[in-house]
Amino acid sequence: MERTLILFKPDAIQRRLAGTLLTRLENKGLKLVGMKMLRVTKELSARHYAEHVSKPFYPLLEEFITSGPVIAVVAEGPQAVAVVRGIMGPTNGAQAPPGTIRGDFGLSRQMNLMHGSDSVEAAKREIEVYFRPEELVGYETTLSGWVCAADEAK
Repeated sequence: MERTLILFKPDAIQRRLAGTLLTRLENKGLKLVGMKMLRVTKELSARHYAEHVSKPFYPLLEEFITSGPVIAVVAEGPQAVAVVRGIMGPTNGAQAPPGTIRGDFGLSRQMNLMHGSDSVEAAKREIEVYFRPEELVGYETTLSGWVCAADEAK
């Protein structure tokens, strides 16, 4: 079972889309094991986006991610990283196909509603940036046997 970090960015919160985005994740069959609302500080932004800090676009990224509250979510499921990235769609909402979150709700490259980890390794690192181990809650759902076959639930 993979875990991935998802951030509902300030534009999603301001547009009151958090419930809709959460529903899309749950409807897909992902299990939510952590969630909290917070303000991303400049220090937290630098930890999260460490690989981008020296790039020319970073100041705008930092300004945006620190501009309002975000909701951090940890979702779990088979191939969770790829599944969430597929649900989100391409970075630029204007180019994202209908049916994806960005295709249905976005028009911007920067104001693209969500962040999702881009690899299992990144997910592990990012989850540790936003959550302490005791803030993640493992549990079994009564529907898990109906979401995917047992041999897929690894």
